[in-house]
Amino acid sequence: MIRALSYSLSLLLALAAPAGAGVVKRLPTDDKVVALTFDACEAGQAAHLDHGIADYLVANHIPFTVFMGGKFARDNADDARWLASQDFVEIENHSWSHNNHMPRLTDARVQGEVTRAADEIFAVTGRRTHLFRFPAGNSDARTEALVAGLGQGIVGWRWAVGDPVKGVTAKAIVATTLRMTRPGDILIYHINGRGWHTAEALPRVIEGLRAEGYRFVLLRDYLQGPGPSPRANSLQNRSL
Repeated sequence: MIRALSYSLSLLLALAAPAGAGVVKRLPTDDKVVALTFDACEAGQAAHLDHGIADYLVANHIPFTVFMGGKFARDNADDARWLASQDFVEIENHSWSHNNHMPRLTDARVQGEVTRAADEIFAVTGRRTHLFRFPAGNSDARTEALVAGLGQGIVGWRWAVGDPVKGVTAKAIVATTLRMTRPGDILIYHINGRGWHTAEALPRVIEGLRAEGYRFVLLRDYLQGPGPSPRANSLQNRSL
C-alpha cells in the first residue's frame, strides 16, 4: 500500500512538473480552443490502444493528437495504421522506450530515443512526426536542444489531470478539466490503457467544454516543427 501511494504521488508530481523554456505549454491564441492530446506509451510491459477513447473520438469526428511511443507503434501496428487513416488524428513522437529521466541519458541516447521512435512510426503509419513530448514531461535545456535539433517541436502541458492514477475517478477528471481549462490549453490524457477512467469521463468532458463555447483543434493548426508556426508568430503577443 505504501509503495502504491508513493508511486501515485511521484506520478502526480511528474505530471504537474512545469515544462522548460523550450517546451510549448499552450497554443498561442486567446480563442476558445483546446487541443486534446493522448499519450500512447509503452515501457516495460506491452500496452494497447484504449478503444473506449479512440472509438468515441473517431465516431464523433473530434480532432485529437496521439503522442505515440515507438514500442507502442510496433506492438499496435494495426491500430496505429487505423488512427493514421483518420485525417483529424495527429500522430506525434513520444520516444522509443518512455524513459522518464531523459536528462540522465547521453546525447546519443536522447537522439536515439527520438529518431528510433520516429522511424518506427513512419514505418507503421507512413507519417513523419514533427512534434515530441518528453516522457513524464522531464527535460532540460540540453535535451530540449537535442530534440529541437532533430526537427521536432516540443509539446508539454500547462496542467495535467493525472488520469494514470487509479484513484482519479471519472467524476474527478470531468470536474478538474472543466475547472482548469483555459483558452489555448493543451489537455493531456492517456490512451494506452493507463487512463483508468478516461474513457468514462471523456463524453462528459467534451459536452462540458462545448457547453462553455470551446472548439477542439489539432496542434498542427497552431504549431509546427521545433518552432511556432507562421500563425503562432502572428499571435506571439497574445501567447502565455
